[in-house]
Amino acid sequence: MPPTLLIVDDEISARYALRRAFENGYRVLEAGTVPEARERLDRDRPEVVLLDYSLPGEDGLSLLRDIAGVPDAPAVIMITAHGSERVAVEAMKAGAYDYLAKPYDLDELRLLVERALERQQLRSEVRDLRERLAAEGGFGRMIGAAAVMRELFITADRVAHTDLPVLLLGESGTGKDLLAQEIHTRSSRVHRRLVVLNCAALPETLVESELFGYERGAFTGATAPRPGKFELAHGGTLFLDEIGDMAAGTQAKILRVAESGTVERLGGGTARQVNVRILAATNQDLPAAIREGRFRQDLYFRLAGATLYLPPLRQRRDDIPLLIERFWEELRSKYKRDGPELTSGAILRLGEAPWPGNVRQLRNTVEKIFVLARGQAVTLKEIEAATEPAAEGAHCPQDILDSTDYREARRRFEVAYLTRKLHEHNGNVTRTAATIGLERQSLQEKIRQLGISRT
Repeated sequence: MPPTLLIVDDEISARYALRRAFENGYRVLEAGTVPEARERLDRDRPEVVLLDYSLPGEDGLSLLRDIAGVPDAPAVIMITAHGSERVAVEAMKAGAYDYLAKPYDLDELRLLVERALERQQLRSEVRDLRERLAAEGGFGRMIGAAAVMRELFITADRVAHTDLPVLLLGESGTGKDLLAQEIHTRSSRVHRRLVVLNCAALPETLVESELFGYERGAFTGATAPRPGKFELAHGGTLFLDEIGDMAAGTQAKILRVAESGTVERLGGGTARQVNVRILAATNQDLPAAIREGRFRQDLYFRLAGATLYLPPLRQRRDDIPLLIERFWEELRSKYKRDGPELTSGAILRLGEAPWPGNVRQLRNTVEKIFVLARGQAVTLKEIEAATEPAAEGAHCPQDILDSTDYREARRRFEVAYLTRKLHEHNGNVTRTAATIGLERQSLQEKIRQLGISRT
């Protein structure tokens, strides 16, 4: 069924002209007064309304205010007399999508109606996603309507109510930290602390003192005793992020604490009882690390009481519009302004990007668009500019060199390098692989892992 357009104007000739302009492609309805327009709105629920300001009895602004207060309100384009800028400003404040002053250009009006309809359709899609999410359930701050995410949320909710240790696996930026926070929130330990340690962010020499604490005089600079993360998390949850980066000696000590329930501070000889649930996360392939002797198999079995895998964004692309809408609302609150409009075309373009950095990269890109967009609506050119680094690997060597994480810098270099080489060979994997000295299958696997576009 074609979209419904309601024309509200007391002049028969004006309604006739507009009907002729839109009858191909739209179901066109007419109303000559505000009461008649209200009846049409209630009965036919149009997607777009062309509303003349000058009407007999109540004016168009009165009807606009009524429409704006209705759930799932149609988009209203206000038609004003030439020189009525004050009325136009009032109309925008009252909730109009846009306005045109008489005499107007029909092509401009058609374009406005098309854009208004795109917005309505996008809102409808987002509303449907919200309803699906409400029916199927999200997981705290995490959202996802894709089947793989629904299954993840169901399993995570089940293990959250136990004391099982949980191992969270997934690429960088997939939300492992958010999942850990929500598991703690839903557990019986919610009234005690969630203590976090990023194992990759600390030098090996400091990890043990952070985990186990130390006594005064344990090393130079230890002027007072200090409890470690295990003691601070007593009765609560300890989240060990990037567990795959721990040194072998530290792994052995964590295993001993997990098995004995006791911890000794550096420089001390007293065993202290700790009751801690361990959540651990990594973006590494732990089975491969075990085979290579970089990770202890017995510690892996101890941590993997339950194992949850967070899929990369490329495996749940249907969730991208919902994530963007959530981020956009958060940014409006953060910056205390409405920001530009995101058209369905802009969201579609964002959904096509590879997002090797997953949800974190999507969130950062959306914020960049929100801050830098100049017009009332985000343009595809602005989307292209914001996503070009994601799609083409960020042609900025200094940006890669400034990364504080080696694995992330290597990943970003690989994305940039392989994307450029694929582009040089018009996306031909076989020729690219032969040129750079990789087996074709190896290059295909790299493309899949990194989410690289071949074009």
